[in-house]
Amino acid sequence: MRAVFIGAGELTSLTARQLLDAGYEVVIVEKEKSRIEELSSDLEAGFIHGDGSKPAILREADPASTDFLFCLTGDDQHNIITSLVGRSLGYKRVITRIEDPSYEHICIELGLTDVIVPDSTIARYLADMCAGQNALEVSAVVKGEARIFSFVVHERDQDTVDQLNLPHGSRVIFMYRNEHLILPDADSRLQKGDEVVIISHSKVLAELEARWGPKAEGEDE
Repeated sequence: MRAVFIGAGELTSLTARQLLDAGYEVVIVEKEKSRIEELSSDLEAGFIHGDGSKPAILREADPASTDFLFCLTGDDQHNIITSLVGRSLGYKRVITRIEDPSYEHICIELGLTDVIVPDSTIARYLADMCAGQNALEVSAVVKGEARIFSFVVHERDQDTVDQLNLPHGSRVIFMYRNEHLILPDADSRLQKGDEVVIISHSKVLAELEARWGPKAEGEDE
């Protein structure tokens, strides 16, 4: 397995170390040469000096041989741009870090489904701890052939949940409207801008992506 990291911050260092211990091949792309020199004496990883948002640099990192592209710089816009370029170059899975939660909705519209918002995740975890709840990450409970898919409602989808006519093996589990959680039923009406979250079987994920993935968004323009 092979992972490429954009940005050599502390999160990259900690994650890369664990992956190296697990036998992964790791490549880190970083603009600051001094940071590369600092980490290279401590991590048995490959390093590329350059701007990870540039197509030439991402090609040098070898998308065809890479299983994960982690965009983990401290700049949200840089991470989003890098993720889009990486996806266009054929990286199999792209993980995007953002600090500002207001970008999360935009990432979903752009088809960036693996988005990490560290502060929000930690805040939810700590709040659940204070409430005496067992805070389980989605990845811990979604197993086997189950998959999570989300999309942002556009004009064509402004109808009831039932009228989405989802493929067999998928269903809406919840949605957000103006950051507020809604647990809908079949008669709940969708509004433009709602973020809908679906649980599905892996075999119908491609159909969902064809309807609401980034390539389908142009139909609403």
